[in-house]
This record gives sequence, C-alpha cells and structure tokens, in this order.
Amino acid sequence: MLYLIPTPIGNLSDISSRTLEVLQSCEILICEDTRVSKKLLNLLSDKFQISFKISQFYSLHTHNEAEFFASFDAALLREKVCAYASDAGMPCISDPGIALVKFAQRSGIAYEVLSGANALLLAAAASGLVEKEFSFLGFLNNDGAQRKAQILNLMQSPYPCVLYESPKRVIKLIEQIAGIDAQRKIFAIKEATKKFETKFRARASELAKKLQEANLSGEWCVVVQKNPNFSPEKITQNDILELEISPKAKAKLLAKITGRNAKEIYSELTH
Repeated sequence: MLYLIPTPIGNLSDISSRTLEVLQSCEILICEDTRVSKKLLNLLSDKFQISFKISQFYSLHTHNEAEFFASFDAALLREKVCAYASDAGMPCISDPGIALVKFAQRSGIAYEVLSGANALLLAAAASGLVEKEFSFLGFLNNDGAQRKAQILNLMQSPYPCVLYESPKRVIKLIEQIAGIDAQRKIFAIKEATKKFETKFRARASELAKKLQEANLSGEWCVVVQKNPNFSPEKITQNDILELEISPKAKAKLLAKITGRNAKEIYSELTH
C-alpha cells in the first residue's frame, strides 16, 4: 500500500494524527530529500514521543525520475507499507509526487492521499482576493520570454492567480506586475505558519516599495487579483494567423502571446 502524506509547511503541530499513524506503520519512505525527511522524523519523534520503524529511504525528485522508476521494484509498494513525503506541504502540488501517482496508476498499485497542510490554500484563504474560482500556477519559469508570457497571461486572467516564488525573484515579480498594472491588488505571504510568518497586502506599485525594505528570506506564496477589466473576447493564435499582415509581423505577435522564439515561429510560417 502506498500513502502520499502531507508534511508541515512550518509548524510541526499542523501534522495530523492520521499522518503520524501512517508514518509509524511505514516500512519504506520515498521522499524528495532523505536528509530533510530524516530531520523531520527526528523532530516528530521528540515532539510526540513516538518512534518509527522505517528501514528503507528512497529519494525521488525532478532530476532523477527516470532513473528512480527504472530501478525501483514496484512489488515493494504492494507487499509493504510505503509512504511518499514531500519536503513540505501537500504531495503532487508543484512536487514530484505526481510522477509516483501516475506510476501507481499504471502499475495497478493501491494508493491513498492523506489531507493536510498546504501553502496554496492557506494563501488563497488569507488573501481576501479569492471568493470561489482561482488559478494555481506553481513556480513560473525562472527567466526569459516564457516567464514574461506567463506574467502577461496571469495579468489577463478572469480569476485570481496563486503562485509560488523564491526570495531571489519575488521583488522582480512584483515589479513586473506593477509595470503592467500598478494598481493591481496583491497579497503575499512568506514563512507561512512559521514563527516569522509575514503577510503583505497592497497594490503592486506600493508592494514593490515595501519589499525593498523587507526581509525576503523564506518561501513565498503570492496571490494576484483577477483582471478587473477582463473581457471574454480574446485574440487567439488563429486570429493572428488569419490577419493580412506579413509573416514577420505575425511571428512577433505570436511570440508575444506564447512566449516562443519569434525567429522559430517565422521559420514555421515561411516553410
């Protein structure tokens, strides 16, 4: 049996009694980083005065998926109590656990996902910007045209957008949003559930200034207000292709809305 278990995103007390029960019965633990998971187990052991009998640890992350599934014995998931734990938060949310779920589905392996701590939903609830529907974007691309296209798309979204961001790029993100719409409302939270949890709520231009003076350390979750001027009428790629303009102009427009390289698109249009 395979269990996918959520781990605390900061506060150890957020772990559920059911998760502790599964961990105590667990023989094999698959995790992003074995060092992080072993440290967590030690902290849980001390806090709740419990012990674990896990005998095997396997590392599964975005850089070793192919190698992991090529060598991992699927029979272990049928014969023993196994669990997967992300470094923090809910498995499969911007997390390699999704590959394990697909593996279990392909292999006919029974699995169960436990409920628990989640930075995404915490930020959405705390933002005051999410009433019903919203879009989750995870981490945006680090840089380049794709990132710019992703930011343009989220700014046009009819729904509030929730995303994760690193302390190295959070100011740049807010500045880019402010460059498109200085008045767009933004909620940002860092170090959620931890001792130094900090919330920010302001319009984009104001928040960019506030963050210049803030301690940026820790992981961030950002909620961007939906486009207040959204119109369902949107230019599509087909609309651009049907325009009576030069291939070069079409390539530039398509690059803007897709984030792709304009030269590559031009080459496709002319061959």
